[in-house]
Amino acid sequence: MTLAVSAAAASVAAPVVAQERAVPYWASIAAGQAMMRSGPDRSYPGIWLYKRRDLPVRVVQVHGAWRRVQDMDGATGWMLAILLAARRSAVVTGDGYRPIRAEPNDGAALLWQAQAGVVGRISKCDGTWCRIEIGERKGWIHEDAMWGTDPAERIE
Repeated sequence: MTLAVSAAAASVAAPVVAQERAVPYWASIAAGQAMMRSGPDRSYPGIWLYKRRDLPVRVVQVHGAWRRVQDMDGATGWMLAILLAARRSAVVTGDGYRPIRAEPNDGAALLWQAQAGVVGRISKCDGTWCRIEIGERKGWIHEDAMWGTDPAERIE
């Protein structure tokens, strides 16, 4: 019986432990709705209600099960760790559209263009280009054309 209780307790603690890394780090909103609060407890007032799954956030502080996050616009506040995923994502930035290429270079074939504000999942970055998936489409976007990675960041 003790072994079963210990195993169950370990499985409950695993998601929180998995998010305990050196700050700052990148995460994404895992839930369809996620409340950002002014402090690390449900008793603090809500600042923003995010309704966009996969939106990237920068985790800048950890306090128990709470993460202080910063969004693309610079707003900071606290979210429960269970509302965040380790999955990497990014928001297309700039004005108008950004090219998505077949290979990670400016001379590669243009597959399509992504409008500023579109959110996609990042699977790999070489320090200049990132592999992005937006819906069913995949391709390479220049790192400077999105928010969700550190400058020259490499992701394997």
